[in-house]
Amino acid sequence: MNDIFVTQPSLPVLSDFIPYLEKIWKSKNLTNNGIFHTQFEEALAEYLGVKYVSLFCNGTIALLVGLRALEIEGEVITTPFTFVATAHAIKWAKLTPVFCDIENETYNINSDKIEPLITEKTKAIMPVHVYGNPCNIEKFDNIARKNKLKVFYDAAHAFGVKKDNYSILNCGDLSMLSFHATKIFNTFEGGALITNNFKLKQKIDKLKNFAFENEATISGLGINGKMNEFQAALGCLQLKYIAGNIEKCKIITEFYRKQLNYVSGISFLSDMQNINHNYSYFPILVDEKKYGISRDILYKRLKEYKIMSRKYFYPLVSNLEIYKELPSASIENLPVANKKAEQVLCLPIYPDLDIKEIERIVSIITKI
Repeated sequence: MNDIFVTQPSLPVLSDFIPYLEKIWKSKNLTNNGIFHTQFEEALAEYLGVKYVSLFCNGTIALLVGLRALEIEGEVITTPFTFVATAHAIKWAKLTPVFCDIENETYNINSDKIEPLITEKTKAIMPVHVYGNPCNIEKFDNIARKNKLKVFYDAAHAFGVKKDNYSILNCGDLSMLSFHATKIFNTFEGGALITNNFKLKQKIDKLKNFAFENEATISGLGINGKMNEFQAALGCLQLKYIAGNIEKCKIITEFYRKQLNYVSGISFLSDMQNINHNYSYFPILVDEKKYGISRDILYKRLKEYKIMSRKYFYPLVSNLEIYKELPSASIENLPVANKKAEQVLCLPIYPDLDIKEIERIVSIITKI
């Protein structure tokens, strides 16, 4: 019996990718805004319904460049219930993350708790669309306008997500996407920044290329964050498959929900109203008192059956050694986030996951 992993990268038929590789070999242009880089950037903007896309080697570098492009200093309010890259990017940029608790219903940063955290040092808010579920965008816009703050969305999970048929990537000053192999849309590794501001797009593109103005002029402190031609070529091809892959993951999500709905002590997120989801994650919460065993024991038991789930997000970022001394990181300030981190377990979901394997996963959770 083979292991079932929490995710598996979705890749096109290899023979379909060969012509792209042959073009790269013939051109000998491996990076630095080659043909596929330009094609992918344009095709991606059209697919997502956004104005400007800047491609990156990965999402973390995109976060770093985005923070520099927005010229943020001081404190950035963010969520502790996220992948560590969110806070790390803030820290790497020599800024101070300020952690805000999350909503009980969506696991997103709680917009009602933002304003008490704002000080004269606060310059930005970095919300995360956790598992691709949109944050309270309207509320963040109001807070930002009122307090003259930047809003930079970590949208690593939110590829293709729309609200009222409008891309949520258009919101705020910037949005970051990740194309890591674990994501619903991957380019092996990669990322992007989304903006509606052409001047900001130009600034970002310069910063990700060492801040070159021309061959002899470097105008500031840049970095090498460019996406190469291999990643971009794969991205062009992957756009042909993404709609079908999202639909497959939607079917898996609906099956999980139907089968687990009556298992006492197991709860999960529902679709949000007027949202086009991408169904890239299926997190459950394990209530030990009702289910009978803890999340950690369920995780271990599933592994005994060769089912590799993931405690995502655990440990909570604010509880890591590098952050736990921050005043905002105290458990008392983050009760909801700490509780979710102790209960959450992401079940396997990816387009090629077989229905028999899903049935086995559900059967074991029910049996245990």
